[in-house]
Amino acid sequence: MLALFYIFIGVAIGVSVWQITRIMDFRSTIANDNDNAAQGKFAIGFMAFFYAMMIYCLIFMNVIMLPESASIEGEHDDNLFDITFWLIGIVQFIMQFLIFYFTFKYRGSKDKKAKFYADSHKLEFIWTITPAIVLVGLIGYGLWQWNNVMDLSDDDAIVIEVYSQQFRWDARYAGEDNTLGLGNVNYIKGINTLGVDMTDKNASDDIQVTELYLPKGKKIHFKFRSQDVLHSAYMPHFRAQMNCVPGMVTEFGFTPKYTTEEMRQQPEVIDKTNGINKIRRAKGEDPYIFDYLLLCNKICGASHYNMQMKITVVEPEEYEKWIAEQPTLAEVIK
Repeated sequence: MLALFYIFIGVAIGVSVWQITRIMDFRSTIANDNDNAAQGKFAIGFMAFFYAMMIYCLIFMNVIMLPESASIEGEHDDNLFDITFWLIGIVQFIMQFLIFYFTFKYRGSKDKKAKFYADSHKLEFIWTITPAIVLVGLIGYGLWQWNNVMDLSDDDAIVIEVYSQQFRWDARYAGEDNTLGLGNVNYIKGINTLGVDMTDKNASDDIQVTELYLPKGKKIHFKFRSQDVLHSAYMPHFRAQMNCVPGMVTEFGFTPKYTTEEMRQQPEVIDKTNGINKIRRAKGEDPYIFDYLLLCNKICGASHYNMQMKITVVEPEEYEKWIAEQPTLAEVIK
């Protein structure tokens, strides 16, 4: 099917080049009714091709899209995307039809004369006010969702610092007091790679890890720092992204709603995994297993593409067992 898609693209490019060469031939005679009729039919043919490609992409290429949001807050991002997609899709579907149909219907003819139409205040009002109302609604929903993600008032939320540097991620859990010790690059020394001020009483029970474990159904309060350049913490399956800025702390929060194992059973994830493994088998590579990932979404240097951290979402009981087994900074940095 993909080969057929490439053939269609090649044919479309070839027809476009042929038409351009005809346009560039200034020695051509003035178009007659037969030429105009042919161009009108070409417009209808291209409209059919255009809609066929659009339907193909919507149905058969949907597998490349992200699956359902893995966070509760991310559901509103998906809603906003769906509303915007359908609004744009419906308007685009109608407008493309009108453009190509009118090109055919009102093609040049010696028996027809173009009608001059100055303006219509009523039409101007409709196509100005309608988009304005739609945009106000979409932007209002987006601002509400932003405030929802940035609402960090839950005192029971698990506080985790994510620390970025070229080209890796580290994380620090706030420990039993759920309060992070102070951190600054000036304190980086030896194994204290996060620059934690160990004289701060809140730092002793902090826990440093290289892989994130998150409990399902529990609000997570993330704080981000950067050691060197601007990075961007991107967790696509949770619909979460925040810049990591040197010299300051940025933050957001979300609540995981599916464990890693539950997400692996989602039909969309299964289809995507099967597609990836089909390619990997052809290359003789090991099979891919789905995992949540923390990625860098800023071009931060040569190894930017490989800057990622595994995220594992588990049931609360399993998380409590895991966190209890991790050594604190006081035990590691003596």
